[in-house]
Amino acid sequence: HSHDCTAEEMATKEVVKYEHAFPDADLGFRSHFSSLLFSGSWGLTALEVATLVSLFGASKLLPAEKLDVCGSMPFKEFSRFLLAKAVVTRLYNTYLEAVFFAFPKYRTQPSREHALHQKKDLCGRDMEQLSSIHRHDKITMLSQFGLNLALYFGVPGFFPGAAAPQAMHERLLRLLGNHYVLSFGMYWMHRALHVVPMLWEKIHSFHHWARHPLSRNTYQDHWLDNFANAIVGHGFAQVLVPLDNSTFWFSHMFRIFESLEKHSGVSCGFNLAHTVQRWLPFAQMPHHHDWHHEGHKGCNYTFSSLGGVWDCVFGTRKAGRAADLVDGSATRWDKQPSLGRRGKSILDHPVVCVSPVIAVGVVAGLKLQRDGFRVLQR
Repeated sequence: HSHDCTAEEMATKEVVKYEHAFPDADLGFRSHFSSLLFSGSWGLTALEVATLVSLFGASKLLPAEKLDVCGSMPFKEFSRFLLAKAVVTRLYNTYLEAVFFAFPKYRTQPSREHALHQKKDLCGRDMEQLSSIHRHDKITMLSQFGLNLALYFGVPGFFPGAAAPQAMHERLLRLLGNHYVLSFGMYWMHRALHVVPMLWEKIHSFHHWARHPLSRNTYQDHWLDNFANAIVGHGFAQVLVPLDNSTFWFSHMFRIFESLEKHSGVSCGFNLAHTVQRWLPFAQMPHHHDWHHEGHKGCNYTFSSLGGVWDCVFGTRKAGRAADLVDGSATRWDKQPSLGRRGKSILDHPVVCVSPVIAVGVVAGLKLQRDGFRVLQR
């Protein structure tokens, strides 16, 4: 809320232009729900609904043989898959923001870090930045919609259809392999977005306008950032380590949970995906990525998605505020001696950072070419 300034306040130059107070602790759970609207906009929400309705309309009006792609899930299931991702994203975001407001003790940053001394939102973004993010939200939605259609019709088997059942241990190993390939490519792309000046200034800095992230910030990026994530992440991983139908569904939903959680502003057992993966070697929790956003040169740390092993391998893990969190949130790795401030190394050279991303892409391209530009379940 804003307030009028007195002459005395103006004279002391200690004017607070904009103030924010967290909701009272005794507010009920339902009072904390964030907006279910896409980008907080009725217009963009209507556009999102229209794109999804168009898929279901096509599946109803056109015969299956015109739409279904051999080796892929039926077009009707593809439509349900995209709808499920949209609904899960919206509902889990709501859940995480409810946790943020309802359980202050689990916040990764103390309330004083959210103190608003200028006219910015709770995450630290000004009105001009929010307006830009709003535009990119629209482009992100449309470009992701187009990419999914292109992958469905252009790469048979990418959205896997029914296949011979696999043993549970094989499915689990494939899932782990797929996620570590996904996180390897995304680690190096993320690191490159920080060390290549043009990529940082023109693309990735948009995402870091949120220094105090909440789950709503997860996909609020430059649209090219989201587009590249989709290709380097699930795109390359599904080509190199294909998942069967049910594991593919699980992988995408789990990745939504993990992505939203690491921007949620809370680090605790309410983070379902991170809690499940804590048994993995070098597993991380949301407070690691939160430090990456917060500043304090945090941008030099914690680039990993899913698991966190690559940060430990390449020396970019930082415990952040782990010591200040309630018991049980810190990981075993957090209790190791601190890395201190990380200096630049040869791995931060722009060419070195970009090379692994290109290499993974080349390998994925060669595999696609070998298999006739289709994803085969083997």
